[in-house]
Amino acid sequence: MKKNSLLLYLVTAVTFLHAQKPKQLSSAEIYHELEKLNVLASVLYVAAHPDDENTKLISYFANDVKARTAYLSLTRGDGGQNLIGPELRELLGVIRTQELIKAREVDGGYQFFSRANDFGFSKIPEETLQIWNKQEVIEDMAYVIRQWKPDVIVNRFDHRSPGTTHGHHTTSALLMMELFDQLNNPQFYPDQVQKFGTWQPERLFFNTSWWFYGSREKFNQADKSNLVALEVGTYFETLGTSNQEIAALSRSQHQSQGFGSTANRGLETEYLEILKGSKPANFNPLQGIDTSWNRVKNGAGIGTLVANVLRDYDFKQPSKSIDGLLEIRKKILALEASHWKKIKLEEVEKIIEQVLGVYVEGVTSEAFATPGEKINIRLEGLNRSPVPVKIKNVRTTFSKHAIANDLALEKNQPWLEDANVSIPMQTKFTVPYWLTEKSTEGMYQIPDVNLTGLPDTPREFKLLYDLEIGNQLISYQKPIVYKYNDRVKGEVYQPFDILPVASLQWNQKVSLFFNNKTQNISFSVTANQDNLTGTIKIQAPEGWKINPTNFEVSNLKKNQTQNFNVQVSPTKQDNTSEIYLSMETSAGNVDKEVISITYDHIPHQKVLLPTKTVWSQQNIKIGKERIAYVMGAGDEVPNYLQTLGYEVQTWKGSDINEESLSKIDVLITGIRAFNTDRDLVNKRELWLQAIANGKKMIVQYNTSDVLTKEIGPYPLQISRDRVTEEQAEVSFLLPNHPLMQQPNKLSNSDFNGWVQELGLYFPNKWDEKYQALFAANDLNETPKKGLLLTTSYGKGTFIYTGLSFFRQLPAGVPGAYRLIANMISSK
Repeated sequence: MKKNSLLLYLVTAVTFLHAQKPKQLSSAEIYHELEKLNVLASVLYVAAHPDDENTKLISYFANDVKARTAYLSLTRGDGGQNLIGPELRELLGVIRTQELIKAREVDGGYQFFSRANDFGFSKIPEETLQIWNKQEVIEDMAYVIRQWKPDVIVNRFDHRSPGTTHGHHTTSALLMMELFDQLNNPQFYPDQVQKFGTWQPERLFFNTSWWFYGSREKFNQADKSNLVALEVGTYFETLGTSNQEIAALSRSQHQSQGFGSTANRGLETEYLEILKGSKPANFNPLQGIDTSWNRVKNGAGIGTLVANVLRDYDFKQPSKSIDGLLEIRKKILALEASHWKKIKLEEVEKIIEQVLGVYVEGVTSEAFATPGEKINIRLEGLNRSPVPVKIKNVRTTFSKHAIANDLALEKNQPWLEDANVSIPMQTKFTVPYWLTEKSTEGMYQIPDVNLTGLPDTPREFKLLYDLEIGNQLISYQKPIVYKYNDRVKGEVYQPFDILPVASLQWNQKVSLFFNNKTQNISFSVTANQDNLTGTIKIQAPEGWKINPTNFEVSNLKKNQTQNFNVQVSPTKQDNTSEIYLSMETSAGNVDKEVISITYDHIPHQKVLLPTKTVWSQQNIKIGKERIAYVMGAGDEVPNYLQTLGYEVQTWKGSDINEESLSKIDVLITGIRAFNTDRDLVNKRELWLQAIANGKKMIVQYNTSDVLTKEIGPYPLQISRDRVTEEQAEVSFLLPNHPLMQQPNKLSNSDFNGWVQELGLYFPNKWDEKYQALFAANDLNETPKKGLLLTTSYGKGTFIYTGLSFFRQLPAGVPGAYRLIANMISSK
C-alpha cells in the first residue's frame, strides 16, 4: 500500500471499510461533519487492550472538540476470555478487533494497533517486556504517532504504579513516556522519518480518575493543581444525543467481554494530569495550539468559507451547500502539499457526496471467491438531489476497462448495471494480516511495514468512480461487498472475501489414544471453487503409523465437502504430537483451514489458520460416569471430555430438575456459569440435594461479580487471585487424597506444558469443611491455595476449581486430561 492510499484508508475507514452498507448521513450529521471541517486538531489515546479506552473522552474529543481522535491499543485482546462463544486466542483477537472498530464507528474515532500479542494476564511490566519485543512495540507506536501527528497524547494508565493493575496497562504508559521525547529525533527510526517526517506532540496527559486513588473520598481530598478538568456531559442538540450516550453505546460494542453500558446523563467531569509539556490554561488540553486553518500555509481564507457554509446551511435541503463546498474543495486543492491538505480534502469530498444524497455501491451475490475466479457484480448509482451529477469512469481495481462512463444521474432515477470481473491470480486473501505470518508468544509479525498500525486488512477489490459536479471531477472508492436478503433481517451486507481454493479441517482438534489402540480419525476438505482436484497428505512425526497416507480429491463443486477417514496407530511411548494436513492443487499448496466467525454485532470474519490437530498417546484411566455440562459464558470443554471417553450432555440451568439429575453422575458447570445463568442459581436446592444423594458437582472458574455468593454447599469467597506463569511450580498439599490417586496417580509432571496460565479467580477464603489440594504462585508472590477445593456433602462431593481447563484441554495438555479425569472419576 502506498503512502497516499494509506492516508485514504485513515480518512475513510469508518465510513467505507467497516460499515459495509453505504451510509447516508442525516442533515444534522452532515452539519456535525461540516463543523469538524473547520477544526485542524488531532488527539491520540493510548492503552493496552480493546475495552481499556475511555469512550467518554474519545467521544468528547471527536464530537465536542471535533478533533481527529484515535485510539492506539497495543494488543488485540487475544489473551482474554470470551463471554459470547468458544473462540479464544487468535480467534478472540479477531472478534475484539472488530468490536473495537465498531466502537470507533459509534464514537467517531479511528483505531490503531501495534504488533504486541496479548499473551494473557501479566502482573508487572517487567514480565510483559520479557515477552513482548520492546523495540518493536516502540517502533509501532512511533510509526502511528508520526503518521497520525497528534497535538496531544493521552495515556489511559499511570506509568508510576507497576503492580497495581495489569502489566500490559502499565507498560503502555511506560513506553509512551519513554517514546515521547524521541519523536522529533530524525535518527529515531529514520525510515519512518523519510515517510512521515518527525513529529513532536505538544503535551502528554494521564487520564486519571478516582479509581486510581482507591476511592472517591480519597480523590476528592487529593491535590488537583496538576489536573485539567474537562466537562464531558455535553448534549449535542442537532444529533439528539449526549456525549455519555454515545460513549455508552460505543462501550457496549465489546460484547465478548460483557461490557454493555448504561449512559449517565448531565454534568460529568473527566481529569487529565499533565505529564509532559506545559499545563494548559482554561481547562483546554489544546490551549496554545492553533487548530484553525491558519496552521496551513495560505489556508486562512478557507476557514471563512467553511463558516459561511455553516451559517447558510439548510437542514431541509443540504444540497444547497454544494456551491460553497465546491469552492472550499477548490481552495484546498490549490494549497501546497501538507498533512492537513490531504485530510481536509478527503473530508470535504465525503461531505459533498453526502449533501447530494449520492448512493453508489458495488455488490456481489457471492460471499467469497478464489483468485482466478470470475464473479458478477451489481452496480447501483443514485443522485437524490436536484444538483446535476455525472458518474464517470466506473471501474473496479481488477477491471482493465471502464464498466460505465459519462452517465447523467438524474434526480432519484437509479442507474443499475451488471458486470463480470475476474479476480487476478495474485490477489491476496482477505484474512487478518497479522495472522498470515508465524507469531511468537509476545509478538505478531506482519508481511508489509505499510500495514503497521492498521486495524484490519485493507480490501483490494474496490469500486472506483468519479463524480462530475459543477466543473469539478471528484474520485471515490468503496469496497465491493456481499449483499443478500434475509427473510428476518432484510437487506444484509457482509464483507466479500478472497479465499484459497480449499479449506482443510480435522473433525477433532485433539485425539487421545490409550493402550496403543488404533483409531479411525476423520478430516474433511471443502471446495471454495468448482472442479477442485488435488492430493491431500498427512504430515505426522515418526512413530505414528497412518493408513492410507494420501487422499485424492476429484472435481469437487464449490461449497461441497468431502470427508475422509484415516487409520492411526499411535507411538509405543507416551507422546503428544501436532499433526498437519496439506493439499497439492493446480493453484498451489493449501495447508489452511478457513474458520468462519459469525456474530450479528460485527461483520462476519474469515480466518486462515494451519490445519492442525493434536494426537496424544497417554496412559489415562477414566470411569464410566455420565456427565451433564451446564454451559456458561462459552467453552469447548464438553467436546474434549467426550474425546476423553465420557458420555456428556450439554445443559442450560433450566434443564436441571429431579428427573434429569437422576440420570447423571456428575454435574459440571462451564466457565462463568454462575455469572451468566440465573436458572442455575435458582436451582440451587435441586443440585444441592443431588450432591447430598451421592452425585458429584464440579464448578469451574467464575469472576467475583457472580449472581449469587452461594456457589458451593459451604461458603467460599472468589477473589482476583491468579497464577499467570504457566510454568509455576505446583505443590501437592494432600498428596494421598483420593483425587490425587485415582484413577490416575498424579505427579508434578502433570503440570508440565500448560499454556498461558495455571488458573484465575481463585477463592481466597473458604469454610474449613473444604480441602485445598494444590498451591502455586507467580514469582515473588505468596502461594495461592485456592486452585482446587473439594468437600464432601451428604453422600456426594463438591469441587470448585479456577484451573484453566478451558485453555488446557483444547491445547492437548496431557496432565490436564489426567487431572480432570480424576476430578470426575475419583471416589
